[in-house]
Amino acid sequence: MATSPTIVLVDPQLGENIGTTARAMANFGLSDLRLVNPREGWPSDKARAAASRADHVIDAARVFGSIAEAVAGLGFVFASTARAREVAKPVSGPREAAAESRRLLAAGTGVGFLFGRERAGLTNEEVSLADRILTLPVEPGFSSLNIAQAVLIVAYEWRLAGVADEAAALPFDGGIAPRADRADLVRLFDHLEAALDAAGFFRPPEKRAHMMLALRSMLQRAALTDQEVRTLRGAIAALERRATRPRLLPDGGVTMERGKV
Repeated sequence: MATSPTIVLVDPQLGENIGTTARAMANFGLSDLRLVNPREGWPSDKARAAASRADHVIDAARVFGSIAEAVAGLGFVFASTARAREVAKPVSGPREAAAESRRLLAAGTGVGFLFGRERAGLTNEEVSLADRILTLPVEPGFSSLNIAQAVLIVAYEWRLAGVADEAAALPFDGGIAPRADRADLVRLFDHLEAALDAAGFFRPPEKRAHMMLALRSMLQRAALTDQEVRTLRGAIAALERRATRPRLLPDGGVTMERGKV
């Protein structure tokens, strides 16, 4: 039983477009690529080069002589088009189509997305073979998309429809450290206040409380991490000209000076 949709390209003219389509599919976990009469023949070195290591999609791609043959075994087919058709069929955007695909596949129904020729798209007769029309929310005055771009959008929405939270599908989280402990933050405030006092920052004295509140608010909005708090306290200490811990020099000597190597 298929677990992801099938992508069907009708009369693709350029091997490069097939390759970039395969790459877009691989980016979001699709692998079943079917080709109807590719103009440059198959297999295609140009397609493989453009696939940028999506070799598993290229290797498994199958060629058919007609759309009817290509969609055989698929219980539900979306036909992609950028313009209104004479064929009376329900119309879905990519997000709705992705969610519907998930439901159909979970029920054991194979799903295919049909994409037409680079210049002319699909004919009305070809659209009539599908169960539903898929169109993208593009700018009406410039609605033409490269095939791979259209496939990328569909594949992206398919991927997103399978997770409850978009963040859960991201490959990494940036490694942001947890926020600093509240007690460490308070010690930073106290350290900063004492250093500014010594430097004569609070002028006139009657504005001291307001100025310190403003500084605390700025630092709290920054959501500082533990390491960031330590860095700031080190910077304040350097400005205070505090003595540092003894450090060993390359020549074997010891220094207490900041920045000396």
